[in-house]
Amino acid sequence: MKCPHCLIGFHENNNVRDLGKDIDGHWDILIRECPECKRDIYSLRKYEPVYQVGGPVVHKEIISETLIRPKAPSRVPIPPEVPKEFSEDYFEACLVLPDSLKASAALSRRCLQFILEEKANIKKGNLSDEIQQVVDSGKLPSLLAESIDAVRKIGNFATHPIKSKSSGEILPVEIGEAEWNLDVIEMLFDFYFVQPMRIKQKKADLNKKLSDAGKPELK
Repeated sequence: MKCPHCLIGFHENNNVRDLGKDIDGHWDILIRECPECKRDIYSLRKYEPVYQVGGPVVHKEIISETLIRPKAPSRVPIPPEVPKEFSEDYFEACLVLPDSLKASAALSRRCLQFILEEKANIKKGNLSDEIQQVVDSGKLPSLLAESIDAVRKIGNFATHPIKSKSSGEILPVEIGEAEWNLDVIEMLFDFYFVQPMRIKQKKADLNKKLSDAGKPELK
């Protein structure tokens, strides 16, 4: 498994603390430490004890397990090249994902629309039309264009047109919709912010070498 803090794979070293029983069932906390980032991962578990005939508990049948620290598994860290005004809604969408898929999807749709309006040079409208403009522009790599277009299909905009007209509304979500929106935003961050900055830096490094060698710089 991967550590939900740092996303680096690690071998589990489990420690279980029993919390006892209430009207809903038996509870314990599973504690694991990541050897890479040294952080603890806590999971609240509901279980049913299985007893040996006439004897002690043989094992626990785990009924449910909920990650409580960190609150949600980490996603790819927001690249430093991404300005705060573009990353705020994305960060909150990741934060609320375990608690409310609807809220996460609403935040990510609003974030997606803001990115397209500010970076894709499109005519502002509803989100569905803006996605179509970006796809038709031919300015995006085909895989990225297909991924953005899938936001409409996975989100079932035809059945829920309000998702397009009021992108930040809390509305029913389809299976995988909230996670897909976040994946697409991460791809857009890379395309609009990370890659241009890296190319700019590489060009600056090359021009320095050319200048040091007495040769004309790249324009």
